[in-house]
Amino acid sequence: MQLIQEQIEALRTEIRHHNHLYYVLDDPQIPDVEYDRLFRELQALEDAHPEFICSDSPTQRVGGEALSEFGNVRHELPMLSLANVFSEEELDNFDRRIHERLKDEAELEYVAEPKLDGLAISLLYVNGVLVRAATRGDGETGEDVTANVRTIQSVPLRLLGENYPARLEVRGEIYMPKAGFSQLNQGLAADNLKTFANPRNAAAGSLRQLDPRITAQRPLEMFCYSMGIAEGGQLPGKHYAILQQFKAWGLRVCPEIRIVQGAKACMGYFNELGARRVSLPYEIDGVVYKINSLKTQQELGFVSRAPRWAIAHKFPAQEAMTELEAVEFQVGRTGALTPVARLKPVFVGGVTVSNATLHNMDEIERKDVRVGDFVIVRRAGDVIPEVARVVLDKRPVTAQVITLPVLCPVCGSEVKRSEEGAVARCTGGLYCPAQVKEAIKHFASRRALNIDGLGDKLVELFFEQGLIRHVDDLYRLTKEQLVALERMGAKSAEKVLAALNTSKTTTLERFIYALGIRDVGESTAKALARHFGSLEALQAANEETLKLVSDVGSISAASITQFFKEEHNAKTINNLRTLGVQWANYEAKPAEALPLAGKTYVITGTLSRPREDIKADLESLGAKVSNSVSKKTTALIAGAEAGSKLEKAESLGVMVLGEMGLLALLKV
Repeated sequence: MQLIQEQIEALRTEIRHHNHLYYVLDDPQIPDVEYDRLFRELQALEDAHPEFICSDSPTQRVGGEALSEFGNVRHELPMLSLANVFSEEELDNFDRRIHERLKDEAELEYVAEPKLDGLAISLLYVNGVLVRAATRGDGETGEDVTANVRTIQSVPLRLLGENYPARLEVRGEIYMPKAGFSQLNQGLAADNLKTFANPRNAAAGSLRQLDPRITAQRPLEMFCYSMGIAEGGQLPGKHYAILQQFKAWGLRVCPEIRIVQGAKACMGYFNELGARRVSLPYEIDGVVYKINSLKTQQELGFVSRAPRWAIAHKFPAQEAMTELEAVEFQVGRTGALTPVARLKPVFVGGVTVSNATLHNMDEIERKDVRVGDFVIVRRAGDVIPEVARVVLDKRPVTAQVITLPVLCPVCGSEVKRSEEGAVARCTGGLYCPAQVKEAIKHFASRRALNIDGLGDKLVELFFEQGLIRHVDDLYRLTKEQLVALERMGAKSAEKVLAALNTSKTTTLERFIYALGIRDVGESTAKALARHFGSLEALQAANEETLKLVSDVGSISAASITQFFKEEHNAKTINNLRTLGVQWANYEAKPAEALPLAGKTYVITGTLSRPREDIKADLESLGAKVSNSVSKKTTALIAGAEAGSKLEKAESLGVMVLGEMGLLALLKV
């Protein structure tokens, strides 16, 4: 039996080698017939000896039953988005800001690469074996698409070579080549099925099939472009060198990636690649520049949800002319009326556009947009199409001036325009169905009450069927009501009700954020919870008291007091509490008075509790929890199998705490 097992492993190694040559290096060394012979030989041996089948065998790419839904994956390190530049001047400003921050005039070394028009993905390899693949999602949480990604031939199920980290997260882009996209659409059209508008939509739609066997039939590819986490192993200190190491481990890296010196060389790369854009076998919508040195990256850090050391340089937006047929005003969660242009359909930027944003009344008046005008519609990448300008030479005499509605188009309440003039809002508050619907979607979202499975479509369905009219109605839903809905079985109904019941136990900051108070985001909600300690204290606060809280300015203080003055808001909150929504109060302390205020911790390795729980405990004591170790780190919380972060902490002389040290820290 040992001889058979060795024969199976030898075949797997040989097939992986040829897969790497064919799918990654584009350099096959054996004819297809010989490859097929090797593959069939491996299949025959595994069929005869199923006890030797393993998940990373080349024969196991396609298989398994269709999923009923995708699970959620919380990224250990957030998948951040990039800021954009659209001109040489903006690129120079980006480069200048880095020099100023580093206080160094030496030319910077960048890695330039095509910005692929696909779907961001995270691959997790444990001991060299692919164990999980997740979409970017909202950057914090994505969808588990492991079964589908395993069907993509250019994604290795097992890394080649050796010396890879015990836990390695690789990030990249899944895309559909132009030729594959054309072939797919031809096949769909021949079967009288709906075709895809562009390769990006085709890639996203193919990757999100609940049946991996369908994904396996789609011509998807992947390029890797960065590292997420690496624990239990060493990697080079340069981004470009890491990508070359990826290639040695069998991961596919775009051959267009280059090292360039300074902003002028970045611009040269941009112009050169732009000239070849049409001839590339895949769609790109720009170029990405990243500082090559990881040490410099860490020194520069992040701003908001984007790194300071990387930027996306977008190609000029694509434009087209069409007719503006009508303008409708949509009402959002905060009551803001957004004018939407209804256009005569026009093909621009790879998709057919029939709607475009007009932003607000100030923009309409500034551009002098009228119904009946011929307008230029601009679309840049994934940005919502916008009406860029009016073609005045083609304005008909029948063109009509656009006016702001006096009454809300949804509930008929009065519409008031802000003093600044730009934003107009419905005054109907939570009695306006449009606002209530969006408020419920926000209330149920992951960062708010996190009602698992209660997505936008389900909220829309509940509204259509008259099951909910206010946020608190969610907790009055019954199994009988849900089972009566179309395509809602008993198990699905029980799952929704269980999620609603689970969400009743929350935290004060989550509840404050879930209320959807204008100008109150997550960090402000957390600061309010820590400062006041209870909802009652927050409700009783005046504007001057609120402004004593970090993160709260005059505008947000006014929004908070106005929200709690509204009788229907107070009634909704009381109803929610009566229906069982609860949380533990805090001892009311200003953030700076908390025992760990001003201290920064990093968590790594495997600990006895989830990292998110530990993070929450530390933050409740006033600490900041970071993803990277630096000289400013107070201490590293290290569990089993701690890797590069532990090594860096030791090299910088940063204090390292284990489980016992963490327990002692939390008892302060």
